[in-house]
Amino acid sequence: MSCNMGKGKLIIFSAPSGSGKSTIINYLMQQPELHMHFSISATSRAPRGTEQNGVEYFFLTPEEFRNRIANNEFVEFEEVYTDKFYGTLKSQVERQLEEGENVVFDVDVKGGCNIKKFYGDRALSLFIMPPSVEELRRRLEGRGTDAPDVIQSRLDKAEYEMTFAPQFDKIVVNDDLETAKSEALQLIKDFLK
Repeated sequence: MSCNMGKGKLIIFSAPSGSGKSTIINYLMQQPELHMHFSISATSRAPRGTEQNGVEYFFLTPEEFRNRIANNEFVEFEEVYTDKFYGTLKSQVERQLEEGENVVFDVDVKGGCNIKKFYGDRALSLFIMPPSVEELRRRLEGRGTDAPDVIQSRLDKAEYEMTFAPQFDKIVVNDDLETAKSEALQLIKDFLK
Protein backbone atom coordinates (compact mmCIF):
# COMPACT_ATOMS: atom_id res chain seq x y z
CA MET A 1 0.00 0.00 0.00
CA SER A 2 1.53 3.31 -1.03
CA CYS A 3 1.97 6.01 1.62
CA ASN A 4 0.19 8.78 -0.26
CA MET A 5 -3.11 6.92 -0.19
CA GLY A 6 -4.46 8.61 2.93
CA LYS A 7 -5.11 7.18 6.33
CA GLY A 8 -8.75 6.20 6.20
CA LYS A 9 -10.41 3.16 4.73
CA LEU A 10 -13.67 2.58 2.89
CA ILE A 11 -16.72 0.67 3.99
CA ILE A 12 -19.34 -0.18 1.39
CA PHE A 13 -22.89 -1.25 2.20
CA SER A 14 -25.36 -2.66 -0.29
CA ALA A 15 -28.62 -4.51 0.25
CA PRO A 16 -32.05 -5.07 -1.18
CA SER A 17 -34.80 -2.71 0.00
CA GLY A 18 -36.26 -3.84 3.33
CA SER A 19 -33.19 -5.73 4.52
CA GLY A 20 -32.54 -3.33 7.42
CA LYS A 21 -29.41 -1.77 5.93
CA SER A 22 -30.22 1.82 7.00
CA THR A 23 -30.89 0.74 10.58
CA ILE A 24 -27.58 -1.13 10.73
CA ILE A 25 -25.64 1.75 9.17
CA ASN A 26 -27.20 4.28 11.57
CA TYR A 27 -26.15 2.09 14.50
CA LEU A 28 -22.57 1.82 13.20
CA MET A 29 -22.34 5.57 12.51
CA GLN A 30 -22.98 6.15 16.23
CA GLN A 31 -19.86 4.16 17.27
CA PRO A 32 -17.26 6.93 17.76
CA GLU A 33 -14.25 4.59 17.70
CA LEU A 34 -15.00 3.67 14.07
CA HIS A 35 -14.52 7.26 12.78
CA MET A 36 -17.09 6.58 10.07
CA HIS A 37 -18.34 9.39 7.84
CA PHE A 38 -20.61 9.21 4.82
CA SER A 39 -19.07 9.98 1.48
CA ILE A 40 -20.60 13.18 0.14
CA SER A 41 -22.09 12.46 -3.26
CA ALA A 42 -22.50 14.77 -6.20
CA THR A 43 -25.87 15.26 -7.83
CA SER A 44 -27.30 17.25 -10.70
CA ARG A 45 -30.61 17.88 -8.95
CA ALA A 46 -31.32 21.22 -7.29
CA PRO A 47 -30.79 21.63 -3.52
CA ARG A 48 -33.90 20.91 -1.42
CA GLY A 49 -34.89 22.85 1.68
CA THR A 50 -31.82 23.75 3.73
CA GLU A 51 -29.36 21.55 1.81
CA GLN A 52 -25.98 23.18 1.28
CA ASN A 53 -23.36 22.55 -1.35
CA GLY A 54 -20.56 20.40 0.09
CA VAL A 55 -22.62 19.36 3.13
CA GLU A 56 -25.39 17.01 1.98
CA TYR A 57 -24.25 16.93 -1.66
CA PHE A 58 -22.08 18.66 -4.20
CA PHE A 59 -24.58 20.25 -6.56
CA LEU A 60 -23.51 20.29 -10.21
CA THR A 61 -25.35 21.16 -13.40
CA PRO A 62 -26.03 18.20 -15.72
CA GLU A 63 -23.41 19.77 -18.02
CA GLU A 64 -20.74 19.87 -15.27
CA PHE A 65 -21.65 16.32 -14.31
CA ARG A 66 -21.16 15.09 -17.89
CA ASN A 67 -17.81 16.89 -18.15
CA ARG A 68 -16.61 15.23 -14.95
CA ILE A 69 -17.75 11.83 -16.22
CA ALA A 70 -15.78 12.49 -19.41
CA ASN A 71 -12.74 13.39 -17.27
CA ASN A 72 -13.09 10.13 -15.33
CA GLU A 73 -13.55 11.96 -12.02
CA PHE A 74 -16.14 9.58 -10.52
CA VAL A 75 -15.63 6.34 -8.63
CA GLU A 76 -19.20 5.46 -9.57
CA PHE A 77 -22.20 7.34 -10.93
CA GLU A 78 -25.70 6.72 -12.17
CA GLU A 79 -28.12 8.63 -14.35
CA VAL A 80 -31.32 7.88 -12.45
CA TYR A 81 -33.54 9.83 -14.85
CA THR A 82 -32.59 11.94 -17.83
CA ASP A 83 -30.18 14.63 -16.58
CA LYS A 84 -30.62 13.47 -12.95
CA PHE A 85 -27.19 12.17 -11.97
CA TYR A 86 -25.80 10.91 -8.67
CA GLY A 87 -22.18 9.96 -8.19
CA THR A 88 -19.12 9.79 -5.98
CA LEU A 89 -16.16 12.03 -6.82
CA LYS A 90 -12.72 10.46 -6.41
CA SER A 91 -11.31 13.77 -5.16
CA GLN A 92 -13.86 13.96 -2.34
CA VAL A 93 -13.20 10.39 -1.23
CA GLU A 94 -9.44 11.05 -1.25
CA ARG A 95 -9.95 14.24 0.80
CA GLN A 96 -11.94 12.35 3.43
CA LEU A 97 -9.44 9.47 3.55
CA GLU A 98 -6.59 11.94 3.88
CA GLU A 99 -8.29 13.38 6.97
CA GLY A 100 -8.32 9.90 8.50
CA GLU A 101 -12.03 9.37 8.03
CA ASN A 102 -13.36 5.91 7.26
CA VAL A 103 -15.64 6.66 4.36
CA VAL A 104 -19.04 4.97 4.24
CA PHE A 105 -20.90 4.23 1.03
CA ASP A 106 -24.56 3.30 1.03
CA VAL A 107 -24.99 2.29 -2.61
CA ASP A 108 -26.79 -0.11 -4.91
CA VAL A 109 -25.15 -3.44 -5.69
CA LYS A 110 -23.53 -2.30 -8.94
CA GLY A 111 -22.13 0.82 -7.31
CA GLY A 112 -20.85 -1.32 -4.44
CA CYS A 113 -19.05 -3.69 -6.82
CA ASN A 114 -17.55 -0.76 -8.77
CA ILE A 115 -16.24 1.00 -5.67
CA LYS A 116 -14.75 -2.25 -4.36
CA LYS A 117 -13.06 -2.90 -7.71
CA PHE A 118 -11.63 0.63 -7.72
CA TYR A 119 -10.26 0.61 -4.14
CA GLY A 120 -9.46 -3.08 -3.69
CA ASP A 121 -8.05 -3.94 -0.25
CA ARG A 122 -8.66 -0.43 1.10
CA ALA A 123 -12.39 -1.14 0.96
CA LEU A 124 -14.55 -3.60 2.86
CA SER A 125 -17.77 -4.41 1.04
CA LEU A 126 -20.69 -5.66 3.12
CA PHE A 127 -23.89 -7.08 1.71
CA ILE A 128 -26.83 -6.96 4.12
CA MET A 129 -28.93 -10.00 3.26
CA PRO A 130 -32.53 -10.58 4.27
CA PRO A 131 -33.05 -14.08 5.73
CA SER A 132 -35.28 -14.99 2.76
CA VAL A 133 -37.43 -13.45 0.06
CA GLU A 134 -40.52 -14.56 2.03
CA GLU A 135 -39.31 -12.66 5.10
CA LEU A 136 -38.58 -9.64 2.91
CA ARG A 137 -42.15 -9.81 1.57
CA ARG A 138 -43.48 -9.88 5.16
CA ARG A 139 -41.36 -6.84 6.09
CA LEU A 140 -42.38 -4.82 3.05
CA GLU A 141 -46.05 -5.69 3.54
CA GLY A 142 -45.68 -4.92 7.26
CA ARG A 143 -44.58 -1.36 6.46
CA GLY A 144 -48.01 -0.84 4.96
CA THR A 145 -46.66 1.85 2.66
CA ASP A 146 -46.64 0.14 -0.75
CA ALA A 147 -49.24 -1.26 -3.13
CA PRO A 148 -48.97 -5.01 -3.89
CA ASP A 149 -47.54 -4.40 -7.39
CA VAL A 150 -44.86 -2.10 -5.92
CA ILE A 151 -43.97 -4.75 -3.35
CA GLN A 152 -43.75 -7.40 -6.08
CA SER A 153 -41.41 -5.25 -8.19
CA ARG A 154 -39.24 -4.60 -5.10
CA LEU A 155 -39.09 -8.34 -4.43
CA ASP A 156 -38.13 -9.04 -8.05
CA LYS A 157 -35.41 -6.42 -7.78
CA ALA A 158 -34.28 -7.87 -4.43
CA GLU A 159 -33.92 -11.34 -5.92
CA TYR A 160 -31.80 -9.89 -8.71
CA GLU A 161 -29.69 -7.88 -6.25
CA MET A 162 -29.13 -10.95 -4.05
CA THR A 163 -27.33 -12.62 -6.96
CA PHE A 164 -24.56 -10.03 -6.43
CA ALA A 165 -23.96 -11.02 -2.79
CA PRO A 166 -21.06 -13.43 -3.56
CA GLN A 167 -19.11 -10.51 -5.09
CA PHE A 168 -19.01 -8.77 -1.69
CA ASP A 169 -16.30 -9.37 0.92
CA LYS A 170 -18.77 -10.30 3.63
CA ILE A 171 -22.45 -11.11 3.81
CA VAL A 172 -24.37 -10.18 6.97
CA VAL A 173 -27.71 -11.97 7.18
CA ASN A 174 -30.18 -9.76 9.00
CA ASP A 175 -32.37 -12.40 10.59
CA ASP A 176 -32.10 -10.89 14.06
CA LEU A 177 -31.30 -7.16 14.05
CA GLU A 178 -29.15 -7.11 17.23
CA THR A 179 -27.07 -10.03 15.97
CA ALA A 180 -26.65 -8.42 12.55
CA LYS A 181 -25.57 -5.12 14.15
CA SER A 182 -22.92 -6.75 16.33
CA GLU A 183 -21.71 -8.93 13.46
CA ALA A 184 -21.30 -5.90 11.19
CA LEU A 185 -19.55 -4.01 14.01
CA GLN A 186 -17.06 -6.85 14.53
CA LEU A 187 -16.34 -7.20 10.80
CA ILE A 188 -15.61 -3.46 10.55
CA LYS A 189 -13.44 -3.42 13.69
CA ASP A 190 -11.38 -6.32 12.33
CA PHE A 191 -11.04 -4.60 8.97
CA LEU A 192 -9.92 -1.28 10.48
CA LYS A 193 -7.24 -2.86 12.69
